[in-house]
Amino acid sequence: KEEALRRDHRRLGTDLNLFSIEDEAGAGLVFWHPRGARMRLLIEDFWRSAHFADGYELLYTPHVADISLWKTSGHLDFYAESMFGPMQVDERQYQLKPMNCPFHVLTYASTLRSYRELPIRWAELGTVYRYERPGVMHGLMRVRGFTQDDAHVFCLPEQIGDEILRILDLTETILSTFDFKTYEINLSTRPEKSIGDDAVWDLATQGLIEALDRKGWAYKVDEGGGAFYGPKIDLKIEDAIGRMWQCSTIQLDFNLPERFNLEYVAADGSRQRPIMIHRAIFGSLERFFGIMTENYAGDFPFWLAAEQVRLLPVTDEVRPYAEGLLAQLKAAGVRAAIDHSGDRLGKLIRNGEQQKIPVLAVIGAQEAENGTLSLRSRRDGDLGAVAIETLLAAASQANRERAPGLDLAASQPA
Repeated sequence: KEEALRRDHRRLGTDLNLFSIEDEAGAGLVFWHPRGARMRLLIEDFWRSAHFADGYELLYTPHVADISLWKTSGHLDFYAESMFGPMQVDERQYQLKPMNCPFHVLTYASTLRSYRELPIRWAELGTVYRYERPGVMHGLMRVRGFTQDDAHVFCLPEQIGDEILRILDLTETILSTFDFKTYEINLSTRPEKSIGDDAVWDLATQGLIEALDRKGWAYKVDEGGGAFYGPKIDLKIEDAIGRMWQCSTIQLDFNLPERFNLEYVAADGSRQRPIMIHRAIFGSLERFFGIMTENYAGDFPFWLAAEQVRLLPVTDEVRPYAEGLLAQLKAAGVRAAIDHSGDRLGKLIRNGEQQKIPVLAVIGAQEAENGTLSLRSRRDGDLGAVAIETLLAAASQANRERAPGLDLAASQPA
């Protein structure tokens, strides 16, 4: 319990000035502060690059839609208790989106597709809004407005196995980058409240089972735990103190293509229904950020830290030298800052340690004279006097490789 308290993302979010939830704006709505926003951008940029490399294209879709869309999708029948109420605009009722799926469906339906185009892989960091009861909201873990790392794959029946396996591989790649490497897998089957006939559900469930077997991941069956529109794979990640967190989900759906009359032109010229795969890897950026913060206890790896290097000038005389170093660091893409407080060195170091800055660089008269910095690493302790060129090379390498810390030995000039 003490360790969980030390890692509580709500306390760390305040202590490290990452985010807040402001009562004046309403419950369950997250305000990202500059440091948290910088980290979120780094996560998003990595997510986008990984998806482009895996054959996805990005979408941006609206936050609201005519309520008839949610009638067609079935959300008003099966999900209404988790949706905000409609709003009246120009004699039409609009609904805040609780999910991105129908928007991707409409994008697919905007033109007639050929079998040659499939699979189509579309991803979106889409902000959604869901009504959560006051008693269940908790920090970033359960909020009313959040951004899903949503993606939908439209494919042929014979492509299901390869596409699910591809998603499992991408999921492993992304989660392991944040040091989540132990998973608990659940195969969730048809719930009592659902749509579609038994044959369709059986076919969808078998497709997920075959992909998991090919991946070689052991799994448990969660009877009745599927979405109302199809079976799913749910993945929980284990954090640094052994807690399991629900994270990724992959859902196979034959029903929304039927409801929206999606088609593609098959090789024989006939019109056929595509298979739709829903998936999210983080689940939501907010929840994942909270889990990640607790996993690292706020001591983030170098590549992800909002402030990677803090320069600590000991006297006013060395400040011009520190300013020159700061310019070089920023030009190299290193997130750096100078502590201008004028405090004594001991307090400068304590402040940096309390704010969990990965690297502190002490600059005194000797460092200014020799053109060096005296580095202290949170991970490796006192690193001694280092040339700015060595620090620049090590920091650039760590950012490029998304490394937890600096490798100064590999960055020494030949």
